[in-house]
Amino acid sequence: MHFFKDWGRFMMAGAGALANWEIENAKSIVSSKKKLMIIGLMLIPVILGGICFADELGPVLPTLLGGKKAYSPAFYSLGIFMVSIAIGVGAGLITGCIGAGGGFIIAPALMSAGIKGILAVGTDLFHIFAKAIMGSVIHRKLGNVSVPLAAVFLIGAVLGATAGGVINRVLYEINPVLSDAFITTVYSLMLGFLGFYALTDFLRSRKAAGGGDAHGGSEGADLGALSRNLQSVKFPPLIKFDQDLVPGGRQISWVFLVLSGALVGLAAGIMGVGGGFLTFPIFVYVLGVSSMTTVGTDIFQIVFTAGFASITQYAIYGFIFYTLAMGMLIGSLLGIQIGALVTKVVPGITIRGFYAMAVLAGFMNRIFALPSKLAEMEVISISPATGSLLNNIGIWAFFVVIGGFSVWVIGTFLKNIRTLKKEEAH
Repeated sequence: MHFFKDWGRFMMAGAGALANWEIENAKSIVSSKKKLMIIGLMLIPVILGGICFADELGPVLPTLLGGKKAYSPAFYSLGIFMVSIAIGVGAGLITGCIGAGGGFIIAPALMSAGIKGILAVGTDLFHIFAKAIMGSVIHRKLGNVSVPLAAVFLIGAVLGATAGGVINRVLYEINPVLSDAFITTVYSLMLGFLGFYALTDFLRSRKAAGGGDAHGGSEGADLGALSRNLQSVKFPPLIKFDQDLVPGGRQISWVFLVLSGALVGLAAGIMGVGGGFLTFPIFVYVLGVSSMTTVGTDIFQIVFTAGFASITQYAIYGFIFYTLAMGMLIGSLLGIQIGALVTKVVPGITIRGFYAMAVLAGFMNRIFALPSKLAEMEVISISPATGSLLNNIGIWAFFVVIGGFSVWVIGTFLKNIRTLKKEEAH
């Protein structure tokens, strides 16, 4: 039980840090006319694809636009583009309103819409990379970046992302269904654990009439026992950091940084969420890096980790659906802005309850999709009709919860728009 609580706080801290990164990126983009213009230019191929090519010409489209037959039914169409925008809006509303990683639902949502798992992962990574480059938040945070820390960490991240990409591609070449089953299993485990912890955290907080911080609290300069033990290992070279926070700074062996980077890169390569949800808790709780240095360094690494993984492990092999990535980028920018405003008029405890529901809906979506995939590989024996029924239950449960949450948030925003305008004026 103690492990469950500790690991739950670890994951929630990561989800919160990832959401803060997303929110800052979105604010940076929408506040710049130049960046919005660039996004408009990036949409030109999408618009031209819709005007110039009918669905029956899908196979002649460039791979990035969705013209590869192996990815059926993910051909370019206005419908699939609108679905990608809706997915982006839903993820953005969760991120902006709840302050936790809405990106967790993107790959499950894409897979539910008929996109193969490996394409969903590659597209999600590319969307994160595009958002990171466009946001340029890194320029405002450079003062908090420990370059030696980030550089050594990225060595491991590159190795891990490569391994994750290779695993996904090898499984896909063996059997596309095996690839989907593997990605589905990974998401089921992660979303299941995080969702049940978020639910117990919500119920505990409601009972306590307020509870503590949903993201595990902010971490300062204090070190835990694990961090002290790791920093006491003097295996050279030692990487120094936090010189401005602690007299003389701190130092840690490069081995632990490389291993941590490898874990983050592996998660990014397999799941497509950029690995950002792991970096913050690993740096703060495991390595003993101050939260101030962690935030800046995390922003620095996610640009390179997501960029490396998306380009070298997915894009050059044709596993990125550019049209979907652009739709999700546009949708998430809109959703984050609305969600962030709604937090000003909705009780925090309510928001935490919705987060638990959203993550558990993602868990149900993936766990109910698994039997039919295992049956296709003849691992278990169930009828196609039963597998299809379970899959449809998972899809409907997921989209009803996320759709209902989205309608509630947007409705709350419209209902309180006058109040929000008055607050902005002050």
